[in-house]
Amino acid sequence: MEPWAEKGDEGENVRITAQLLKAKTGEFALESILLLKLRGLGISELGCLGECASLEWLDLSGNAITHLGPLAALKSLAVLNLSANRICSLEPLSACESLQSLNVAGNLLGSLQQLQCLAGLRRLESLRLHNARAHLSNPVCATGAYRSALGDLLPALKAIDGERVSGRGSELYQLCRDLDSSLEPGGSGGAGSPEPPGAALPWVEEGYWERRPARRSSIMEEAYKQFNDVLQECRELSERADDTISQAERALSVRSDPSSYVF
Repeated sequence: MEPWAEKGDEGENVRITAQLLKAKTGEFALESILLLKLRGLGISELGCLGECASLEWLDLSGNAITHLGPLAALKSLAVLNLSANRICSLEPLSACESLQSLNVAGNLLGSLQQLQCLAGLRRLESLRLHNARAHLSNPVCATGAYRSALGDLLPALKAIDGERVSGRGSELYQLCRDLDSSLEPGGSGGAGSPEPPGAALPWVEEGYWERRPARRSSIMEEAYKQFNDVLQECRELSERADDTISQAERALSVRSDPSSYVF
């Protein structure tokens, strides 16, 4: 076991401590941590994680976490990965008002009622309960209609289980699904005579494929601000150096004039 790891009551289970967080990030103050990756460390207790008040990106996947209490203090948290844990309640996340993306695939969530606490998160756009590629799911996903029910429960969602349900890309995805359905036996395109084609219409709205400006995160904004401050300081130092050199050159030119010496 690493020197920063603290054993829990069940032997090898790990509790998050200030020493662990500082060792993983290199930060001296917990409130300075913005990004944190604690994947697959055997963590069972979140400990002092709530003291990372500025945390925006957090990966706790592949651990043994059951309770999320300390996460309620993370008001700036935007991206959270809790996949492959032992979570059966998301109630503390209702206080994470900045949360935009949440991955809880591979846990113990058994009903949509356990997701009701997320309804107040106005910025939440992406929610993953099932990951087929990683073979991670939740008991609630056993019902085939859970996605549509989830869309009704959380209408602001733009992506469920990695698939777009609204916003950019959702129209094309739905069109492909409709085409697949029409080609299946018994589908709307499998019986009767085909209707004569009408005028061709665009698949997506005008300007859909235009490149959108990248959305800066608060981390990038702070980095740009610090860079511009340093650049401005360098310019000021350069101007001072030019003035000093000019003064020195004028002083030397005066001294080199023979008439300036008094005998």
